[in-house]
This record gives sequence, structure tokens and C-alpha cells, in this order.
Amino acid sequence: MKRLRLDRWTGQALVARSGACSASTPRAALRSAAVPRCAAVRSQSTSAVLQIPKDDEYYDGTDHTRFPPLERLPPRATSLPSPPPERALKSAKLAALRARLSLPDKLPLQTLARALVDASADDNPLFNNTNLAFVGQSLINYHVAEWLMCRYPRLPMDILYAAMKGYAGPASLHQVARSWGIEHAAAPGGEVDPGLLQFSMHKPGNAILGFGTRRAEADGMKKYKWRHSLSNRVIFDDDFGQVVADAAEQEKPQLLRRADTEYGNEYTRALAEAAYSTCARAVVGAIYAHTGREPVKAFVRAHVLSRTLDLSRLFAFAKATKELSLLCAREDFDPPTARLLSETGRASRTPVFVVGIFSGADKLGEAAGPSLEHARSKAAMNALKSWYLYSPGEHVRVPSDVLVEDARPWEPAYIDMGEIIGR
Repeated sequence: MKRLRLDRWTGQALVARSGACSASTPRAALRSAAVPRCAAVRSQSTSAVLQIPKDDEYYDGTDHTRFPPLERLPPRATSLPSPPPERALKSAKLAALRARLSLPDKLPLQTLARALVDASADDNPLFNNTNLAFVGQSLINYHVAEWLMCRYPRLPMDILYAAMKGYAGPASLHQVARSWGIEHAAAPGGEVDPGLLQFSMHKPGNAILGFGTRRAEADGMKKYKWRHSLSNRVIFDDDFGQVVADAAEQEKPQLLRRADTEYGNEYTRALAEAAYSTCARAVVGAIYAHTGREPVKAFVRAHVLSRTLDLSRLFAFAKATKELSLLCAREDFDPPTARLLSETGRASRTPVFVVGIFSGADKLGEAAGPSLEHARSKAAMNALKSWYLYSPGEHVRVPSDVLVEDARPWEPAYIDMGEIIGR
């Protein structure tokens, strides 16, 4: 009679995990033609590896714990949606990206690799950049908002929204992430280099949902624009003053009216821009999670607020002369008057008139135009822009400066009472 060895039974029992597929005997399970679909268990430090019992008749003496044969692996173990975190330590692209951005050593490569995994590539929030992107988005919008409000205290609210979108909007953060040298993978998967941005070209990712306060009449506002005043946009809507749609609308990317051969068509370009902007936010969130507040502030100023944005091109006045008159009346200035400063070619085909706007003896603005009315209107616009674009200086203090240890007391910043809205 053949003697039974109990140590082999205990080894086979340790291999089988709870919830795994079972068969009548371990050998029958390995010999069966139909491969059982065992769920691959994945953690943030290890990946699923199938242990091969040594008492198997097909065992050839090779150590398969590190390099298991492909036919013995569970079906999903070789097709993970994103690379395992331990592969980030051997990625040259990730090391180069961290050195290129001068990121601190406290930021591990595993977290940086997670910031490159979009929710459309891996829907597991433990492995994608959903949480990091939400934190990074709040930090970026906060630092941009306080910098704009303290440096340009007289900006109208709609111009402030446009400026925030110009600095921290999806299109701007897409360009920021591209300037970092981040490349995207053709398709996401477990075999992709962790240093590549991974997102799906076929479906959008719901990385940031529920951002802002959704209105009860948001569906009807697309047609009727109910309750969409400036003060109402501050209470509701998102940080850019745009109406927050429901989850189904946020998952649909906005089609852009331009073609790009790099991303394919307009739909794939919209998906790529959303993935790159989410990646930039996730990098900021990762820096905050591992290093703290001050490195994030320096990083945002170096990569986001350092970009050039001409705020004067954001203004559009319907009735510039009337608005300037209301502004002078509110500030107790003398009523504005237009004076012709110089002219040339009045009787020619291309005349040029230079008109200045004066309030008493002070000149508020001047402009040149082909007619007196056009020059007067442009001069009033320049006078309004010079008022709204007032700045106390480039190195103005912001509220977050007092959070540093041994910082001097906060002095209240100058904030204007608001813009003039012509009626």
C-alpha cells in the first residue's frame, strides 16, 4: 500500500485561498481542459502569483514562484488593467519625470505612477488617480483664486472666472502636463510602462464627479438660463462659474471644433485633454500627500501661475462710455469728457483720430481709431481696463503666506467693492 504524505496535503491547502475556484482534487483542477476563471488578487505592494505545488506530476523542478509558466497563471493575472505598483521602482521614465519636475525624494515612485493612471484605464479607486486629482484640483483652484484676488483686487467676477479657467482649466492643465514630457500609452494594461499616461480612447473616466453644487433646475438652464446671475454663480456652480451637470453629462466629453492628427478625431482629443488635466491635478495632490502645504504652493506658482495670460484680452464692454460714467459717479470723480488730442488724414480714405478721456485734469485713457466715435469708445474701454487691472504689485501677500511658521501678522488685502454693471 502506498503511504500518504500529509505534508503535501498541508502545502496544497495553503495554496488554495478563500473564494478561489475549487475542483474535486488539485490534480484534476490542473488537468482539466477548461481553465477555471479565478479572480486575481491585487494589492498595492504585490501582484497575484499562482503557487505551483511541487507534488504535481508536471513539475519539472523549476522555481516557478518568481517566474510561473503562463499556462499555470489565472486568466486575469496576466491582464491587469494597470501596472502593479512595484514595477514603478524599475521604470526609467518615472525616475526621469521626478527629476525633471524637481520633485522631492519623499514622493515615492509608486504614488507618481498612480497619478498617471486615469479612471478610464482602471476603475479601481485604490489604483487610479481619482482621489489625488480631487485633492490637487482643490489646491490648484485655491492658490490661483487667492493670487488673482490679491494681485488684481478690482477684477469683475466674470473676468475672475475666465482668468481662473485660463490658468487652471482643463485645456491649460493639459498643456502643463504635456510640457512636463509625459507621453501616453496606446492602450492601458498591466504590461505598459508605469511612466506612461494610461487612459482609454473609447470611454471617458469619471475621475471627478460631484464637483461643485448642482442646481435643481440645471437641465432647464440649458434652454432658459434661469437664475444664472453672477451672485448666483458664486453660491452654486463650480470654481469656474459653470453649471454643474449630472454624472451622465460629466462623463460625456465636450467635442472640440478642431482636428488633431496626434489624438485622432475630436472625441479622442477631448478624452486625452481630460486625462492629461486629471494627471496634472493628481501630481499636485501627490505632492501634498507626501510633502505638505509649502511645496505644493511653490509647485503651483512655478508651473501654473508662471504661465502668461493677458487679462486685458478677456474684457468685453457693451456700453463702455456709459459704464465709465457710472464708475466716475460712484467714485465721486468729475464726469468723464472726451477730447481730441490729434488727428491726421481727415479728408483722406484712412483717417486716424486720437481721443483722450479726461476726468477733470486727470487723463483716464486714450486710443486711436478711424472715426471719432470709434476712438472715443476705445478710449473709454482703455480707461475701464486701467481701473479694473489695478495691481498693488507682483509680490503681493496672499492669505496662505501666514500659514508659514514665524510669519508676520496678516494685513487685510485691498478688495474693491465690485464692478459697474450698465443698465
